[in-house]
Amino acid sequence: QVQLVESGGGLVQAGGSLRLSCAASGFTLDYYTIGWFRQAPGKEREGVSCISSTDGSTYYADSVKGRFTISRDNAKNTMYLQMNSLKPEDTAVYYCAAGAFHPIGIVTMTQLQPGLFGSWGQGTQVTVSS
Repeated sequence: QVQLVESGGGLVQAGGSLRLSCAASGFTLDYYTIGWFRQAPGKEREGVSCISSTDGSTYYADSVKGRFTISRDNAKNTMYLQMNSLKPEDTAVYYCAAGAFHPIGIVTMTQLQPGLFGSWGQGTQVTVSS
């Protein structure tokens, strides 16, 4: 059974840090394009960061560049999102996702739309207070 399970969300003050984890089971993350998305109330789901299965390139939304870092531990079959210098506008439910596709010609995170990803976690709430 293919499953992604997130953990690590919570409440943090602005300027603080959180690390989200996403453990995969039933498939090997190494062969997939993996990513983190978020959805704030009343807004569409947006891409935060991805690692391409093609060449391991990483992509970030402009709003999180320099603050967030995506990584993967193949031995643990787990992906992470380290979030530093958090802002109130980062408040959202965060989802990890995996897609069985190999991106080519990707320049920006906006090209990696949620519809490309076939497996999703249940989401974890991140709340940043001002």
